[in-house]
Amino acid sequence: MPTPALMKKLADAAAAGKITPDAAASIRAWLTEARYAPYAPEVARQIEAGLWKELDDAFWTVIPFGTGGRRGKMYPIGSNTINDRTIGESAQGVADYVRDFVTANRSSGDGLRCAIAYDTRHQSRHFAELCSEIMAAARFKVFFLDGFRSTPELSFAVRFLHCDCGLMITASHNPPSDNAVKVYWSTGGQILPPHDAGIIDRVMNVEEIRRLPFAEGRAAGQIVYCQAEADAAYIAAVRSQAMPGPRAIRILYSPLHGVGGSSVLPVLLADGFTDVEVFGPHADANGDFPNVPGHVANPENPAIFDAIIERGKEISADLIMATDPDADRLGCAAPRTTKAGGPWETLTGNQIGALLTDFVLDARRRAGTLSSDHYVVKTLVTTELIRRIADCYGVRTLGNLQVGFKYIGAAIDEAGTDRFVIGCEESHGYLVGHHVRDKDATVAAMLLAELAASLKARRQTLHERLDALYWQFGYHTEQQISITLPGSQGMRRIQSLMARFRTDPPQKLGEFNVRQARDYQRLIVRVPDGTAEPLDAPRGDMVMLDLDREGSYLAVRPSGTEPKVKFYLFAYEPAEQIGDMAEAKADVARRLQNLQTALAALAKEEG
Repeated sequence: MPTPALMKKLADAAAAGKITPDAAASIRAWLTEARYAPYAPEVARQIEAGLWKELDDAFWTVIPFGTGGRRGKMYPIGSNTINDRTIGESAQGVADYVRDFVTANRSSGDGLRCAIAYDTRHQSRHFAELCSEIMAAARFKVFFLDGFRSTPELSFAVRFLHCDCGLMITASHNPPSDNAVKVYWSTGGQILPPHDAGIIDRVMNVEEIRRLPFAEGRAAGQIVYCQAEADAAYIAAVRSQAMPGPRAIRILYSPLHGVGGSSVLPVLLADGFTDVEVFGPHADANGDFPNVPGHVANPENPAIFDAIIERGKEISADLIMATDPDADRLGCAAPRTTKAGGPWETLTGNQIGALLTDFVLDARRRAGTLSSDHYVVKTLVTTELIRRIADCYGVRTLGNLQVGFKYIGAAIDEAGTDRFVIGCEESHGYLVGHHVRDKDATVAAMLLAELAASLKARRQTLHERLDALYWQFGYHTEQQISITLPGSQGMRRIQSLMARFRTDPPQKLGEFNVRQARDYQRLIVRVPDGTAEPLDAPRGDMVMLDLDREGSYLAVRPSGTEPKVKFYLFAYEPAEQIGDMAEAKADVARRLQNLQTALAALAKEEG
C-alpha cells in the first residue's frame, strides 16, 4: 500500500492544479487496487520524481476505442496510454465478449478461434504474444502470424481461418512513440455496433487478466503458427484481382520501414512486374522510422517522397509507390509528363482513388462483367469525382458513410460481395475484391502498377490521365488540415470547437456564405435562420458546412486515432466552365486558401 506521504503528495498536486481531478482519481486506483499492483511501484516512483505532466497525460482519461481501435502513446503506466495493462484489458475484454456472444448464438462456446498479427513497431511482438496468452487462456485457438505481417493479411486470415475475431498490433502511420491493438470481428472487418459498445463495456470492467504462457500455449497446440498457409492464400487472393495488360514499367517501392515487403513485393513479382527496386534507406524493418521525415511513416505526407523521387529520377523510374508501416495505405508519385527529366509530383488519396475507380470500371466494362447492379463505395469525406465516374459507367455509389474503412467493409457485407467493384477513402485506403474487409495497400499497389503500365504503353502518365478525367467530369480538388491538441486541455479545446460548429456554425467563411450545416451527431440540417430539419445519414461526430458555390463544402471532425481535429475542404469547377485547366486549378487553389485562412482564424478564437 502507498504511504500517507505519497498520497499527500498526490493530493497536494491535484489541489495545486498540477494534475486534473480525473487523473488524480485514476492514479489513486493504480496505487491501491489489487489489479494494478504490478504497476504501483512505477506510479509511486513518478510521483516522487514530480513527473506531473507525464502523469496527467497518462491518467487523465481512459484510452478509447476509435476508428482504428485502441491507439496511443506507449508508456509503462497509465489508463490513457498503451502498456501491458491497457493492451491486456483490451484482449481480455474481447475474449470475454466474444465467448459470451458465441455461446449465446451457437450451441456452445467451444472451438473459438482468433487470429493475431503484428507490425514492425517497438513492442509489437511483445504485445502480440501478450494478446495470444490471454486469448489462449480463454480457450481460444490462436492462429499466430509469426513475423511482420500486414493489417490486410490479418483481416484475410480471420476470414480464411474461420476465426471468431482477430487482433492486429499496429499504430498504422502514427509516430514511433505509439502503438495500438485493432480488433476485428469474424467478418474480417473492424468492430462495429453493437459489438463495439459491448466490447468496450467488457474492457472497462476487466479486473483480472488471465494468461497462458506463450511457450505453454505453443506446446499444447493452443497457439499455432499459420503464416506459411496464410501468406500463400492471401497472395493468391490478391492476384485474383489482376487485370490483363502491359507490365513494362520500372517501379521504385518503399515500405517506409514497415511490413510491405512481405506482401507488396511478392504480389508485384507474381503479377509480372520484374523491374522493381526497393528504396534502400526505407528497406529495413525499424519502428523508429529513422529515414522518414519527422519519423512519421505516413504516405499521405508528400515530403515522404522527396528523397525517393530523387532516386526515381536517377534510375528513370516510371512509378514510385510507398505503403505505411502496416501496409494498408498506399501513396504514390509519378512524372508529370512522359518527357525525360521532367518534374515529378505526388498524388493525393482522392486522386489515386479516382484513377483506380476509372481503371477498374473500364477493365470490367471491356471484359463484359459490369452491370447497373454493380456498385462502388466511398465515405462522406472522399471526393465526389468517384461518384461522377461511377455514374458515367452506370453503376451505383454507396457514399453516405462515416469516416473509417470499417464502414466500407460493413457496406460491402450489407450490399453483397457479388456486385462490389471498389472501395475508396480519402486517407489512401482502397479495396478491390472481397478477400478482406479492410483497406489493402497490396491489391491497390498491384492495380496502380497495372494502370501505370497501360498508360505508359499509350504514352501517358498518371497525372495526364487525371487531367483527362478532370476535363470529362470537372476539376475536383480536396485539402485536409489538422490541428493537433494533445492532453486533457487539448481534448477540451477539440470539444469546444466541435460544439461551436454545432450550436453556432459560421455564416460566412472567406468569400463563401454558409448555406447549411449538416450535424451528423444530432442528425439535423441547420440553415442560417436557425431552423432545422432531419438529416438522413449515419450518426457520427462530424459537422459538414455546405457553401454557396456548387461542389464547395467542408467537414470538421475529431480524429478517431490521434489528438487532432481535422478539416476536410472540397472545391469543384464544372467541366463546361473550364476554358483553361491551369487557370481553373489556380482559381480553385485560391478559394481553398481563403477557406484555410478563415478556418484558422475560427480555430484560434477557440484557443
